[in-house]
Amino acid sequence: MSDVPSVSHDALMTEVAALIIEALNLEVLVSDISPDGPLYGEGLGLDSIDMLEISLVISKHYGFQLRSDNEDNAQIYASLRALTHYIASQRTK
Repeated sequence: MSDVPSVSHDALMTEVAALIIEALNLEVLVSDISPDGPLYGEGLGLDSIDMLEISLVISKHYGFQLRSDNEDNAQIYASLRALTHYIASQRTK
């Protein structure tokens, strides 16, 4: 069993939303980010540079590498909920 702290999915989603807001200096509240709304393009209106920033912050914070050449990136970044689910399955810290 890993020594990663057990955090509820909702708490992790809130934490990830806060990380995204902080990393990108967004002027939105955590509650403004729809769990199922798209992060890229419409939705939050993020672009590829924003997604790279998010990848770096998440990699540092949760101890695993998000790679730009991952064929599953469209699903991983589809929404806050999808990203949180992926983080929960991959995190090492």
